[in-house]
Parts: sequence; structure tokens; C-alpha cells
Amino acid sequence: MLGRQRRWATMAAALTAAVAMAVSSGCSTSSKPEKLSADDAKSIATDAYIYGYSLVTTEMTRRIMTNVAQPEAPRAPMGQLMRMREYPTAAFRDVTAPNADTLYTNGFVDVKDEPVVLTLPDAHDRYYLFPMLSGWTDVFQVPGKRTTGTGPQTYAITGPNWKGTLPPGVTEYKSPTAIVWLLGRIYCDGTPQDYAAVHALQDQISLVPLSSYGKPYTPPAGKVDPSIDMKTPVRDQVNNLSTEAYFNLLATLLKDNPPAEADKPMVEKMARLGIVPGEKFDMSKLDPAVAAVLQSVPKVGFDKIMGHYSALDTVNGWQFTTKTGTYGTDYLQRALITAIGLGANLPQDAVYPTSKVDAAGQPYSGANKYVVHFDKGQLPPAEGFWSLTMYDEGYFFVANPLNRFTLSQRDNLSRNPDGSVDLFLQHENPGPAKQSNWLPAPAGEFNLMLRLYWPKQNPPSIIDGTWKPPAVTKLP
Repeated sequence: MLGRQRRWATMAAALTAAVAMAVSSGCSTSSKPEKLSADDAKSIATDAYIYGYSLVTTEMTRRIMTNVAQPEAPRAPMGQLMRMREYPTAAFRDVTAPNADTLYTNGFVDVKDEPVVLTLPDAHDRYYLFPMLSGWTDVFQVPGKRTTGTGPQTYAITGPNWKGTLPPGVTEYKSPTAIVWLLGRIYCDGTPQDYAAVHALQDQISLVPLSSYGKPYTPPAGKVDPSIDMKTPVRDQVNNLSTEAYFNLLATLLKDNPPAEADKPMVEKMARLGIVPGEKFDMSKLDPAVAAVLQSVPKVGFDKIMGHYSALDTVNGWQFTTKTGTYGTDYLQRALITAIGLGANLPQDAVYPTSKVDAAGQPYSGANKYVVHFDKGQLPPAEGFWSLTMYDEGYFFVANPLNRFTLSQRDNLSRNPDGSVDLFLQHENPGPAKQSNWLPAPAGEFNLMLRLYWPKQNPPSIIDGTWKPPAVTKLP
């Protein structure tokens, strides 16, 4: 899959031209839309909505997460790193389905005009990964323990059209888009001592423009835009965009975050509706009947995205996919992962089974009590780590008296006499004998996510199906 991304990168310089010439075989790139029936227009617009969902969501996320003057977790200005010093809390709403197993070191950069240089220190064999996501949420590179080891490393992240010479010892990673999201994660057990050790690593990670590499550098203060809504969750902000606002933003973003060559049919389809990279999408140019029917496209599009959840593989009530981190032309899959797990890794780095129903197929509710049983030797097989995370119905953490959002291998889990392990999922504390294995649930509906970071490739493995997550059973 990374090979595919490298091919994308080598073609990136020609993509803008390809978009401009995409209709040489019969479809005009003029912003003047075709005369379309209401049904055809709505179909095209729905497809375009799904196609652009990841890019629009990335941009809305970028705006919120960079709208500060100085780095202050969980945000940092453009071109600077945010260093999360502790796990996200239940108040965190910037990204859906966050984890509480790693400390994030994140940043958004714009490499349209100049590369940036990322320097990673010696991690001394500690598990970490530093995926680099394009504006479309594809992982185009992922340095880290699995891929490059944990020694010191230096990378120049270059834009689609950049050509130049890099200093010795600097490896080029070419991004297919101007927007790049650096989504570093460093494993931490959550103790004060380990927090301190990870903080020391984070402080040694640097990000500077290429022109400042090897020189003293003080990043400029960020620009704060008071018009940006900093309270409403990103997903809600995206979903609340009108049809015209959504497609205007998408068209603007397409200019510097070019579609892949394989997206040419979609680019041509969007041009028929007047959605053209770099041009304003003008609803007034559409037939009034067409404009009227397009008003419902955001809801129709998002409903279709979330409806795709049922198409995922289901094993014992858990749904998961190995189609994350790189998507090709599977736009619906890309949009779904954006909606429920923005920033997802490649499957070689992480697999995320999610569960919304118990063994009987009933939705989870904090009014009930549940148990998930792992036979002896059958805890999730991962080279990095595993964890079971509790989310509310919107895929956010659940506030609870223990401030516990996950159970994982770092917890001192109680074992049964036969070596098996039972994890208890419920709203009320199950008592001292079971509290170590208790994952607190909200009073209402909830969802579960099981993370396997660097899942084992050999049996038992979730990758080849020789290991399966056990069903969650409702207790009497």
C-alpha cells in the first residue's frame, strides 16, 4: 500500500495539469455546469460529497487545531508541533475516537511552497509511530519502530511540485498534497515516571522550514481567527455546512491538494455540476429545481457514509476492516473512516475492531452489565500494544469517577483460576473484586473499540483471521 502512495507522489506534479485537461475527451472544466436533471444532479452531488468528505474534514480539523497563537495542547499553530503531555480527557472533541494509550505529537504543515524538516530523536526501542497523512487522509509515509526502527532520523516533507536538493542525511518524503497532518504517537503507560520519559522524547522532536534547518529558529506566532467555531465538534461543523458552502470549500482545497490520477472520472463528474478545482461553486448557475433538490445532499451524503458501517466485516459482534490508511478510489470507505476514526493508521500499524451491539445483537446500554471473556493465552495479539476503549454514542470518551477510558495490557488485570480474563463493561462500579477489570460505561448508549497496534502477522493474528475478538455478553 505504501508503494501505491509512492506512485501517487511521483505523479503528483502532473496532477494539476491532468485535472485541467480532464475533460479533453468531452467534459468542460468551465465552472458553467451542464444542463442536468434534478435526479442526475443529486446523484453526482452525493458522490461528490462522499468523495470530498475526507479532504473537507481534514481542513476543518486543521483550522480548529491550528487556531492558536502558541502551542497549547491539544492545538498548535500551522507548522508547529503540539505535544500532548497527558491522555485526552472526556472533554476532548477535536477528533473522534481518540486513544488513551499514546501521547500525541501532532502538527499540520503546508508544504506547497517550502518543505519542512522533521527530526526524530533516538527513542531507545520505545514503541512509536509518526504517520504522515495527506489532505485526503491517506498515510503516505510512517516512520517508527515497525518500519524504520527507533534510532535518530531526519526527514524533509516536500510538496507535490517541489524540486530541489536536500542537505546530507535528510531523507525526502514527498507528500501528494499541500496539507500534511503529522500524527505522531508515542506509547506511554501513564505513570508519572513514564510521562516524564516520553516528555523528554517529545521535546527533542523538531519541525522547521527547510530554509531554517541547521540554524537557530524561532517559529512565528500563529494567527488566531476569531470567526472559527472552537466549541462545536469538527464532524458536526462539517455536517452542518450547506451544499454550496461544502462544495465551495472542496473546490478551493482541490487546487493545492490535487486529486489522484485515479480520481479523473470523479473530477470529470464533478465538473458537470460546476465543481472545479480553484473555482467558486455557484448554486445560482443551476436550474432552480436542481438547486432546490441539492439542499438535502449533505444529509443524504452523510447518511450514506454512515450506512456503509454495516458493510464492514463482522466477527462476534465486532466490525473492522484492514482497508485503512490508504483507500485508492474507495471513497465511501475513506469517508466512513474519516467520520468514525479520523487519522486511522495503515493496517500493518493498527487494526481497530469496533462494536455497537452485544452477542445477542442488541445495542449496548449503560442500563445493562456486560462481560468480554478472553480464554487463557487469547488476549489480543500485538507487537506494539492492545487496548479496549469505551466511547459514548458519538465516539468520544466517557467521563467517570476513575477517569478510566481504556483497559489494556498495561493494566494489572485480574485473572481467573484457569488463566482466562474477564473484562466488565457497565455503568456502576462492580465492586473491589472486579474493579481492576472494570471499564466504566455511560448511563446511555455506548460503543467499544479494540486497538491492536502493530498486530502480529503470524498466527494467531487478526490480519489473517486466526485470532478473533470475543463476543461481548450481557450479564443477567
